[in-house]
Amino acid sequence: MYPDQVARQPASTTPLRDYLSAGPRPGTDQGYVVLPRSLVENMPLVWQQHFTQLLAEFHQAAAHLQWPVYRVVPSKWERLVDLDEDQLAEVGCIVEIDTDGELVYRERHGRRIENPEQTTVLVSFADPLPGEHRNATSDTPPRGVPVPGY
Repeated sequence: MYPDQVARQPASTTPLRDYLSAGPRPGTDQGYVVLPRSLVENMPLVWQQHFTQLLAEFHQAAAHLQWPVYRVVPSKWERLVDLDEDQLAEVGCIVEIDTDGELVYRERHGRRIENPEQTTVLVSFADPLPGEHRNATSDTPPRGVPVPGY
């Protein structure tokens, strides 16, 4: 091997899959990548231009598919025992007091949930990210670390 030749691993044929599978990434799960519009619309102009080109190519390539309408709801994992009545209803659970005075958690169809203290569910909550009427970059320096508001 000549000195100017460097041993390199071959480039991946699935770089996006590799990146998304490498660990937890904000706005991703096993099936979807969600990008808050308020954040992408406030990216630096050069990023927006590149991103627009990529999205245009993506939409052109996938235009033949029957796209559903997606409803994206900000959500987080919470322990079942920490939910209020409205949140329990949202996830399809009820809580009742049994004859011994103990709380019993049940699924919508009546099946008892055996370990509610260790059961986590995905529940909606108020979106913590800046909305369309607030400049997402006004308090976020280039490195992406929010500046505390004083």
